Amino acid sequence: MTVKLESGQETAIFAPFQRRASGILLHPTSLPGGHGIGDLGAEARRFADWLHVAGQSYWQMLPVCPPGTVHSPYDSPSANAISPLLVSLEDLVHEGLLEAGEVQAPLSLSRSKKADFSGAEVFKLRALRLAHARFLARPSRPLRLRYERYCQDQSSWLDDFAVFSAVHEANQGKPWNQWDAGLRYRKKNAMLAIRSQLSEEIDFHRFVQFVLDDQWLALRQYCCKLGIMLMGDIPIYVAYDSADVWANRGLFHLDAEGQRVCVAGVPPDYFSKTGQLWGNPLYRWSALKKTGFSWWKGRMRISLRRFDALRLDHFIGFRHYWEVPASAKTAKTGRYIRVPAEAFFDSLRDHFGRLPFLAEDLGVVTDEIHELRGRLGLPGMRILQFAFDDPNGSDYLPHRFVRDTVVYTGTHDNDTIVGWLNQKAPSEKALAVRHRVLRERALRYVGGTTKEVHWAMIRLALGSVANTAIFPMQDILGLGADARMNTPATIQGNWQWRLSPGSLREKEAVRMRTLCETYERIPRL
Repeated sequence: MTVKLESGQETAIFAPFQRRASGILLHPTSLPGGHGIGDLGAEARRFADWLHVAGQSYWQMLPVCPPGTVHSPYDSPSANAISPLLVSLEDLVHEGLLEAGEVQAPLSLSRSKKADFSGAEVFKLRALRLAHARFLARPSRPLRLRYERYCQDQSSWLDDFAVFSAVHEANQGKPWNQWDAGLRYRKKNAMLAIRSQLSEEIDFHRFVQFVLDDQWLALRQYCCKLGIMLMGDIPIYVAYDSADVWANRGLFHLDAEGQRVCVAGVPPDYFSKTGQLWGNPLYRWSALKKTGFSWWKGRMRISLRRFDALRLDHFIGFRHYWEVPASAKTAKTGRYIRVPAEAFFDSLRDHFGRLPFLAEDLGVVTDEIHELRGRLGLPGMRILQFAFDDPNGSDYLPHRFVRDTVVYTGTHDNDTIVGWLNQKAPSEKALAVRHRVLRERALRYVGGTTKEVHWAMIRLALGSVANTAIFPMQDILGLGADARMNTPATIQGNWQWRLSPGSLREKEAVRMRTLCETYERIPRL
């Protein structure tokens, strides 16, 4: 058990995933709040209080980086920055950087039932510019010193991100490969000129990250005192139009003009006849290896500053990845390329010591993937919604679990438990029969009734031998399909679900705590 937070970075309450415990999956944007989207302020602390009453040990989040063009946290202009939408404007009032009247949002925003990314961005960035101007005009010496120390400590990524953001805005959002050649290729004279020309805007982006970092560490310390660890999410790939690719072109498969040579995806499978074409640029793992994987170490160092544990998205891609030509229209035309996984993870372990990682090993998992995960001592994932498809039985059935497992009722990509079991049967006869059989099999496994089926599934997970059980907040509340966070392969309507004010009730917290006590998931510290 380590708790020191004020001066050090070791904050885990106990070694993640090693003891029986449970937690809740809730992205901060889904919290209530008066600015159209959840943030790191009072409502986040209130949720931490609820987790404490409920006997939970983990608060799992999605990636907290700035969301992309369709608000996805898995498509970001930076793998390292924190989304400005998560800033608490009320906390900036308490800091003296804003006045109360400056954070009063219009009713259309303050009463938004869904996450209003566009409205929140306009309002919050305007307020942050006021705060920045006030900071420049009359900074207190302690605040100024903290800011300068932060900029110095985080310069390895912060400078590139701030310049990228300022130039991106100056070019009306055009991707970096459409900028002037001097900036595309990061020529020395062009970079010096733009730093001078956009100096105040560059400083603004540094300032915003400083404010967010300050609020983040305060929230982490608050959670730590309640015995709650934060679990983050590391997407394996980064977006093409990102500070990461622009500043590190040699680490990605790009041609001399900066265009993608090949892109990421997954091959055809049961779910898609043409596979999935993601489009992310692929890493030059040989180049990464020559640097001692320094880019990845920097990324992990920043994430472990914020989180006690990390979910490694698409863990399969750390063993081998599906390479698709950039000109391909689907992911059918591709090939598997092997990754130096042992060298990579050994390097991380030598650098960081213990690796508090969860391997997202969903999909087509080969023996090699199991062997790699076992060699690293990382737990894998089991999703209860995937347990009932196979009439011959599945490793996702709780009676087949092993202890080194993190079980979920569902993830951000699944429907809620209630929505999943009550979904309308497909019109095609064969699919309709399959749907009926799956539903009957699932209900039979949990006791044969649809009454409070979400609690039956929660009890099933908590009672299993899996060391860790995680539940989307929607399943704790028994919400239907309209509370789903994301539907893969769709663009519109995702990432918008929010808790309604007053929905963090004591009734569910006490019920959850009682179950956790029953199944020995409240660690004795």
